[in-house]
Amino acid sequence: MNNADTLSRRLELRHADLLIEGGTVLTPNGAERIDLACVQGCIVALGDLRLDWSAQTRIEASGLHVLPGVIDSQVHFREPGLMHKENLEAGTRGAVLGGVTAVFEMPNTSPLTLWEEDLQAKLEAARGRAWCDHAFYIGGSAANADQLSVLENLPGCAGVKVFMGSSFGDLLADDEAVLRRILSQGRRRLAVHAEDEARLRQRKALVETSGDVRQHPEWRDVESALMATRRILRLAAETGRRLHVLHVSTAEEMTLLAQHKRRVTVEVTPHHLTLCAPDCYERLGSLAQMNPPVRDQRHQDALWRAIQDGLVDVIGSDHAPHTLQEKAKPYPQSPSGMTGVQTLLPVMLNHVHAGRLSLERLVDLTSAGPARIFGLEGKGRISLGFDADLTLVDLSARRTIRNDWIASCSGWTPYNDLNVTGWPIHTIIRGQVVVRDEVLSGQPQGEPLRFLEAWSDAKAEEKLS
Repeated sequence: MNNADTLSRRLELRHADLLIEGGTVLTPNGAERIDLACVQGCIVALGDLRLDWSAQTRIEASGLHVLPGVIDSQVHFREPGLMHKENLEAGTRGAVLGGVTAVFEMPNTSPLTLWEEDLQAKLEAARGRAWCDHAFYIGGSAANADQLSVLENLPGCAGVKVFMGSSFGDLLADDEAVLRRILSQGRRRLAVHAEDEARLRQRKALVETSGDVRQHPEWRDVESALMATRRILRLAAETGRRLHVLHVSTAEEMTLLAQHKRRVTVEVTPHHLTLCAPDCYERLGSLAQMNPPVRDQRHQDALWRAIQDGLVDVIGSDHAPHTLQEKAKPYPQSPSGMTGVQTLLPVMLNHVHAGRLSLERLVDLTSAGPARIFGLEGKGRISLGFDADLTLVDLSARRTIRNDWIASCSGWTPYNDLNVTGWPIHTIIRGQVVVRDEVLSGQPQGEPLRFLEAWSDAKAEEKLS
């Protein structure tokens, strides 16, 4: 009996692999008090099911909200080459403990992810070790620009990521001719870190002698972000390329991006929405140091307005760990980056509790949004036929985020001792319960994500042969 016959037989018998009962389910219709049945990793029935369906596994979800699985479309898991900071197993373990069911991982590892063999090495490293589904970005650079139309379509590739600043070696793409070549090669949405490298170099002298991390937003000022964003928008318009601008941090960029929304999508991060200068630097020192920087209240207010106005498409964590020893180096030798994948949902649920956004808008930003703008196959919504990727949360649960809860190899969070209301309780990926009652369950079974715009495996192999 093949899989289709098995599925048909299960539906006839009304026997589920997993039945979730009594929860408030966030469907495309809104919040509904219904049950949900999963067979062979997919959602097969919604409604009042408990009397008519049997199940191998049942989860009683009364008092919980059932969300589409959370997708974190920007993480740095540091493998290969920097595994003392993070690795794929620990990073994805933290993801599922935090209610995240899928991640896009960035190319600034060692070696850089520039070629097919680099991508394949990451996919192999993730097999049997990744707790959640995953895809990996290819870095866009002068070295591989003419091959990007092929590379971006490899199975397991999230697309092309460009660093206009804050990178090194072949991954830094700050030259206009190189940027034009990159934008001209390929058709998938291109993700960009927009800071102007020349301005950053000119302004570094402002902080080299002071050792004061509070000056981080002055070194990497508003103009450095705005200049780069303005330039990449111009080049994208000239080449007809769709863009995804990562971790937008300034009011001025939001004003500019509002004029380009038909072809450009926007990401913000929990730390830019939650931490605020100068307080965060005075409390946390370099633990609050990120690129682009956490800025003052004016900019944070603008980010929240952009969420309310529909300008923001996704929330990504920009999880980018360094060890406490590395972060303790004198500023500006201290590296920029913090953990975030495990705390993305708890921090944002706390904002929901505080009334800063609705639960429905959070679902749009962390599930439907990423699936829509990146063309994920079978992800991002609770609907018949979609993957049974589900994040079950208790909106009234009160918890304190602590360092000892963080699974990352680096073992710390800037939100240590933060009291939050709203917490992930169960995490389900393709119908498999990977976290139950806040505890890991089973073994890592993450799989590569599939993208509607990318080629099939067979077509990719033919194109590369």
